[in-house]
Amino acid sequence: MNISPLRLGAALRTEHLPMHLTWLLDGQRDLEIQEAIGWDVLDGDWQAHARRLRTLLEGHTGRRGVHGPFIDLTISARDPLIRAAVQTRLRQGLDFAAAVGGTHMVIHSPFSFMGNAYLPTSAPDFGRADFIENVRETLAPVIAQAEQQGCTLVIENIRDRLPGLLLALVRALDSDAVRMSLDTGHAYLHHITQGAPPVDYWVREAGPLLAHVHLQDNDAYTDRHWTPGDGNIPWRSVMQTLAALPEQPRLILELADSTEIPRAAAFFVEAGWAV
Repeated sequence: MNISPLRLGAALRTEHLPMHLTWLLDGQRDLEIQEAIGWDVLDGDWQAHARRLRTLLEGHTGRRGVHGPFIDLTISARDPLIRAAVQTRLRQGLDFAAAVGGTHMVIHSPFSFMGNAYLPTSAPDFGRADFIENVRETLAPVIAQAEQQGCTLVIENIRDRLPGLLLALVRALDSDAVRMSLDTGHAYLHHITQGAPPVDYWVREAGPLLAHVHLQDNDAYTDRHWTPGDGNIPWRSVMQTLAALPEQPRLILELADSTEIPRAAAFFVEAGWAV
């Protein structure tokens, strides 16, 4: 099967950008800035931080985005005080995204279900509707802001064992500013340890709702964020399925060690799967 090469991008903190700037600029690659996850940046002078970043990225015309806040947060909050805190943090993340020219923001899936993985999907009355309504109420002002500034919220699988429930949430939120994000390492870990579907199944199921992918590898022992090829993910099937999508999602190398990005890129390029 011939695979149309896919264009790689990367997730980086600002301090790691200089070592990869030539690669990013030469390919005008997608970039995801990582430091908006934390209160240390969002409660500081993030405007000055954003200005420094834009200066550093002068000449970059690839798509940009940010990883939004997630530490101690859940987008399914019911407690009004907690919900307000979640909304504040996510809207701060969107403000930062706008300041750096970002058009996507990653947020984490709220699903962490105790019991059979198929229960929330096969028995929709098992609290699913109330849960999704909690998410809708929590995200309402966040989605409105994202729509206004032209930023897509991509909801990333974390502890999700099946794509169906996450996709049901994306559809229920009913906004062009909400799509799905797939983390390959998370999906693979659950595939091996809990009998969840393989990574390529997630890609096929999401189809046009898949707007963003974190590319990382592991051995299913824990969430390693290894260089692709160092773990056990069957990358040929993943990349073939990605290449068959009607519209290519942003493909973001998200590695524990950012110095490994050249080797990760070479793994895909040498296989003929990416440029």
